[in-house]
This record gives sequence, structure tokens and C-alpha cells, in this order.
Amino acid sequence: MPSEQIKILDYLPHRYPFLLIDRVVEVAPGEYIKAYKNVSFNEPFFQGHFPQEPIMPGVLILEAMAQAAIIPVVQTLSEEELKDKLFLFTGANNVRFRHQVVPGDRLYIECKEIHKKIQLWKLTCCAHVDGNIVAEAKISAVMTNIGGI
Repeated sequence: MPSEQIKILDYLPHRYPFLLIDRVVEVAPGEYIKAYKNVSFNEPFFQGHFPQEPIMPGVLILEAMAQAAIIPVVQTLSEEELKDKLFLFTGANNVRFRHQVVPGDRLYIECKEIHKKIQLWKLTCCAHVDGNIVAEAKISAVMTNIGGI
């Protein structure tokens, strides 16, 4: 599905400054997603990480992958199934950070291999900049009732 048809805010509850996906390039519900984040010097986290040598924190790269990962999952569910539900990031396995992400980079994210067991989803994700892998992980998320955390 082309990015013009994907409205990220319709699929994710996150908002500025914590929404870490700028555009969905391609998505197949229940199968995979390709998305990106434009990393700008104006990101709030660069004020403290690190002012003289700005580097995107690894945990935020991981969060960006988790946000992208949930979109093809949400697309497989009906409005009724999603009513009063929230997806929570429950874990990351085999996490590897390979390169730094700095202002001016476009962080591409690809997630695939979606597996579901009861209300738990697992996806394999990879983030890259200019063709170089910067991070990879197996991400898991669970669907829960809003207020039922």
C-alpha cells in the first residue's frame, strides 16, 4: 500500500515529541512494513544526548522500530477488535546497534516475519541509514485494554 494512503496518526497513539515515524513507504497488513524517520538536529533528545556530539539514543531507535512494527499488525484487526485497546512494547531480543544515527540521517525501518500467539505479536526489525545497518532486533508487543495495564 503506498504511503499516501497511510495516515500514521490513525494507527499509532503516539504524538510529538514521541512519534518517531515520519512516513510509511510501503506496508502489507500482517506481513511487513517499510517506513522512515528523518532525524533532525531539532529533535528534543539532542539537547542532552550529546550537545557537542549529537547521537540518536539507541533506545529511541528501538522505539522507532517498535512503532513501525505495530502498524501492519493494527491493519489486520477490525475497529471492534481495536476498540479500547492499546499495544504495549513488551520486549526486544537479539538487539544489536551497529552504527550511530546523527542529525541529517534518514532512518529507514523494515519489519517483517510477523508471528502471533494469543495477544502477543513478534516481528523482526532492521534499521538502516544509507544502506548501512544501524540496528536490528526482534520486537514483541501485546494488545491490552486501555486502563488495564
